[in-house]
Amino acid sequence: MNPLHIPGDPASGLLIIADHASNVVPAGVDLGVPPAVMGQHMAVDVGTWDLAHRLAEKLDAPAVLATLSRLVVDLNREADAPGVVPLVSDGVEIAGNAALDADERGARIDLYWRPYHAEVARLIAHYSPAMLISLHSFTPQLTTDPHQARPWEIGVLYNRDDRAARLAIPLLGAAGVATGDNLPYSGKILNATMNAHAEAAGLPYLGLEVRQDLISDTAGISRWADIIAHIIGHTRNSLA
Repeated sequence: MNPLHIPGDPASGLLIIADHASNVVPAGVDLGVPPAVMGQHMAVDVGTWDLAHRLAEKLDAPAVLATLSRLVVDLNREADAPGVVPLVSDGVEIAGNAALDADERGARIDLYWRPYHAEVARLIAHYSPAMLISLHSFTPQLTTDPHQARPWEIGVLYNRDDRAARLAIPLLGAAGVATGDNLPYSGKILNATMNAHAEAAGLPYLGLEVRQDLISDTAGISRWADIIAHIIGHTRNSLA
């Protein structure tokens, strides 16, 4: 399944990337999970499909969106990472993935993971963006750790390159947004797509995690797209 490319103006200086925007399972793939799981954070970054479209429109920016579920293959993992074809997600066992042998697992990575990252690389070369935007969402509460507080509205994630993060975090704070600095989890641990396509090339990036309950309906998408577009624009301009 090819990722979705939303064309945009190269003059925007941006490329939006959404690794977990879809919950689609390709024909012939049996994950062996209850259907209800496919609408939850285990299978998809809730809200990011619509949010990415709205941000691309507001910023006149190109975007590339995954078109399959993270339970099929996790595009924000290295190809050789243990969790790239997940066996469990927030307590849900992915029985269909556990049944794969090494060759079948490798074939799935070749069929879905490699084309996605090849397309991201192609679009970076095509648009020559000054900054990448990595767009994700997070659940307010993990099933496996229900007592963990996750009060942030937006998390800004980064690994070694924190140029854009250090500009965006105070801007978000000034806008009254409860902001996590490398929270709810650290980009130093989980940052595979940006490590490969941004950090490896010395390209600034802004990794954004939006709490999914904030972008679960049309009103929320509209409100947060306005806020986030403003922050992205200011960050891009300050880097320039």
